[in-house]
Amino acid sequence: IRCWSNIPFITMPLSRAHGKSFAHRSELKHAKRIVVKLGSAVVTRGDECGLALGRLASIVEQVSMLQNQGREMMIVTSGAVAFGKQRLRHEILLSQSVRQALHSGQSQLKDMAIPVLEARACAAAGQSGLMALYEAMFTQYSICAAQILVTNLDFHDEQKRRNLNGTLHELLRMNIVPIINTNDAVVPPPEPNSDLQGVNVISVKDNDSLAARLAVEMKTDLLIVLSDVEGLFDSPPGSDDAKLIDIFYPGDQQSVTFGTKSRVGMGGMEAKVKAALWALQGGTSVVIANGTHPKISGHVITDIVEGKKVGTFFSEVKPAGPTVEQQAEMARAGGRTLAALQPEQRAEIIYRLADLLTDQREDILLANKKDLEEAENKGRLALPLLKRLSLSTSKLNSLAIGLRQIAASSQDSVGRVIRRTRIAKDLDLEQVTVPIGVLLVIFESRPDCLPQVSALAIASGNGLLLKGGKEAAHSNQILHHLTQEALSTHGVRDAVQLVNTREEVEDLCRLDKLIDLIIPRGSSQLVRNIQKAAKGIPVMGHSEGICHVYVDTDASVEKVTRIIRDSKCEYPAACNALETLLIHRDLLRTPLFDQIIDMLRVEQVKIHAGPKFASYLTFSPSEVKSLRTEYGDLECCIEVVDSVQEAVEHIHKYGSSHTDVIITENEKTAEFFLQHVDSACVFWNASTRFSDGYRFGLGAEVGISTSRIHARGPVGIEGLLTTKWLLRGDNHVVSDFSEHGSMKYLHESLPLPQRNAS
Repeated sequence: IRCWSNIPFITMPLSRAHGKSFAHRSELKHAKRIVVKLGSAVVTRGDECGLALGRLASIVEQVSMLQNQGREMMIVTSGAVAFGKQRLRHEILLSQSVRQALHSGQSQLKDMAIPVLEARACAAAGQSGLMALYEAMFTQYSICAAQILVTNLDFHDEQKRRNLNGTLHELLRMNIVPIINTNDAVVPPPEPNSDLQGVNVISVKDNDSLAARLAVEMKTDLLIVLSDVEGLFDSPPGSDDAKLIDIFYPGDQQSVTFGTKSRVGMGGMEAKVKAALWALQGGTSVVIANGTHPKISGHVITDIVEGKKVGTFFSEVKPAGPTVEQQAEMARAGGRTLAALQPEQRAEIIYRLADLLTDQREDILLANKKDLEEAENKGRLALPLLKRLSLSTSKLNSLAIGLRQIAASSQDSVGRVIRRTRIAKDLDLEQVTVPIGVLLVIFESRPDCLPQVSALAIASGNGLLLKGGKEAAHSNQILHHLTQEALSTHGVRDAVQLVNTREEVEDLCRLDKLIDLIIPRGSSQLVRNIQKAAKGIPVMGHSEGICHVYVDTDASVEKVTRIIRDSKCEYPAACNALETLLIHRDLLRTPLFDQIIDMLRVEQVKIHAGPKFASYLTFSPSEVKSLRTEYGDLECCIEVVDSVQEAVEHIHKYGSSHTDVIITENEKTAEFFLQHVDSACVFWNASTRFSDGYRFGLGAEVGISTSRIHARGPVGIEGLLTTKWLLRGDNHVVSDFSEHGSMKYLHESLPLPQRNAS
């Protein structure tokens, strides 16, 4: 409920005391009072004559959404000159055509020259129309807007400042969005050297300086400056080496090269930066972003307020370590050096890491104990996640064994020749394995994942960015320190980086120029979110692990309960645990079926009945809500099928292409199942839990992939490699192979070099 103020506006604070701006983007979601500055390039059309109505409507929608969330929104807008220009051109054309028709007696129009229109006249003609447009748009969201025109004199005159300040406060109190603009109809031409007048005063010569002055006067939490560029660049935008500056700090002006000013409007990027720094000094956070890009303009304002990585964020707090972009570049450079090492040197690094895991066991377990205690005190983690978070001596020993397996198998991974072809005489082609580049691995509650993935990245010569969950911060920190200690053995410490900044996962997924592959390790929800957020970066993984076990009529009584128990109960939270049990119809009401049910009851597995299974029972367990459910706990679905063919069809319809099993003694039935089930892993008379890189002999895995491109199933070293082609010639040109050329293609397959026996 908003109340009317009983305080006369004359007593409102005249200037903002130096407050504290937000230090991180993630804090912007707490911004209460926000100024949105719309540059001329954002509001006007490309022909500079008229308004960009679609863009303006989208901006109004976003502002309305934030206003209806209880925030106090203000808009500093351009556009009056462009709108007035459109109206005056129309009026002049109409007037000239009438005069011409009267003079000549003809109604046919001839080419008419449009005189140069004076900007102040255009502003006078356009102000009312611009405001009427804003009012019509805001009315669609049940929001009232009010117009305020100001000039530089309004901030220098004490009484006018009081009046302006009080008016704005009252409008905000009544849930009205003030639309503020410089009164271009009367404003004098800008003075070239009156931009900044010291610390406490900024000259209002354009809407950038107006927005900054207003933001500080009104104690605004956030100023969003929308222009026609993405933000600040370290070189002029459009140049080959230009990189967007994510966070800009006071004193960084020397590192920025300013380009030309906007195609319309009075303020260039240099004016925006000066205004932004002045507002930041006054305690207002600032973001400069692109408001014209068709792909992001529809949500640019709300994205900024949500803390997403959009545009350039101005901050007074400089982080102690490198930015995530710098970490990615360090990982790429380190990865290239790593790939250039001898295979024995990469293996030495992994062996050293395995030794450190056992030598530093006590320190690792102490750090892990801190994570467990904090997680239990906060009570945020479910029991399965707490189990994943926990490390033990046996886990560390298993990790060390797995790492040594990786080291032993990595001797011939990078640079292996997999194809040789003689294209022509003295022209030989080779296809060799190479690293993918920079991997981003995002994992939850699994500190043991860090050394596993690091070892695989080292063995395959890839740079690595790691983003772990906050719940495992202490464990991840010490494990990463040990990884870098091992990497230092051969001077490649930077090849593996742990992201400790407050980067949102969604922002990391946008670094398509720095990251080559994303590998999520965690819940199905995490994987789905990453697959949705990834922009131009491939994601390796699976969103769900809906694994099936089909019990055939020829199944062995001894094997059935043993395999089902292991598949479901050994680790029910694992992605390769049984979720749906398919039983042949002929096995219902048999001793084997009773044994299965009794075993599940003893193991306290909650049973959900599929539709067909429920139809056979008088009193059935709770009917399943969906046959496409990953329980991740001591629960499973039982469904009935009439044949192995129907079992295959059920798996294709409701499965997730992860791991599926048949239990049968009939080899023909088993082979049919193995050949026809289209999943990453298909087993015969073996537990679903064997779907694991360590158990496959890969040493470890970065995850299990259900995608159909590149790697499938448990992904080890091989899945982290790609190939490149090496062609060795001697003055060969394609024209020699033309119809009348002197050369002929041979395309002979050549023998491969012998692989390292180790």
